Amino acid sequence: MPETVPPTEHTRVVREPQRGVYDRETIYKILDEGFVCHVGFSVDGQPYVIPTLFGRVGDAIYFHGSAASRMLRNLSEGISVCVTVTLTDGFVLARSVFNHSMNYRSVVALGKATRVDAPQEQLEALHAFTEKILPGRWYEARQPNEQELKATSILRLPLTEVSAKVRTGPPIDDDTDYALPVWAGVIPVRLAFDVPVRDERCDASIPAPAYAAHYRR
Repeated sequence: MPETVPPTEHTRVVREPQRGVYDRETIYKILDEGFVCHVGFSVDGQPYVIPTLFGRVGDAIYFHGSAASRMLRNLSEGISVCVTVTLTDGFVLARSVFNHSMNYRSVVALGKATRVDAPQEQLEALHAFTEKILPGRWYEARQPNEQELKATSILRLPLTEVSAKVRTGPPIDDDTDYALPVWAGVIPVRLAFDVPVRDERCDASIPAPAYAAHYRR
C-alpha cells in the first residue's frame, strides 16, 4: 500500500481543508488508539449508526458481533458502510462562544465490508480485538472454541478509501475579541483508568496480571 491515501470525492476534507490528513501512519495511529468505532449503513431506506469494538490488522479493520445481529447480517451481504473513529484531545475555550472548539483526531473509512469465513483469519481478528485493548490477555484467557466462532460474525473493511481530520492548538478568535477580558485556552482531555475490581467468583489467590493492575494507554 502507498504511504498516502489519495482523497476521493467522499473522503476529501472540505470544511477546514487544512485539517485533512491522508498519510497512513497518522490514520493508523488514530485507529490503533481508539476503542470504539461507529458503523453507519442503511437498510430499506432507514439509516443506522451502531457503535462497536474494532481492531486493525495491516491495511484493514475488523469488527464483529452476534451472527444474528441486524447490522452484521446486512453488512455481510455487501451493503456500503461508513466507519468513523474519533479521539477527543481537548476542549478549546475561545473568547467568544461561537469560536469554542475541540482538539480532536478522527478517521472516516468508506467501502463494503465482507464477512470473514476462514477460521485462521477469524482468530487473527479476534486476537487483534483482544490485544488492542489488553496486550497479553489473549495468551492467558481461554481462546474461542468452534461453537463460539460459528455464533460470531466478523467483517473486514479494507482501508482503501479513508482519511483523517485533526485539530490541534489554541483557540482562534476574531481579531477584535483578543482584547476581551475573558479567559481563553485549552482543557486537555485524556482517558484515565482506575484500580481493577476483582470478580467476586475469582479465586482470591490469583494475582491481578500486570497489564490489568498497571493499565496505561
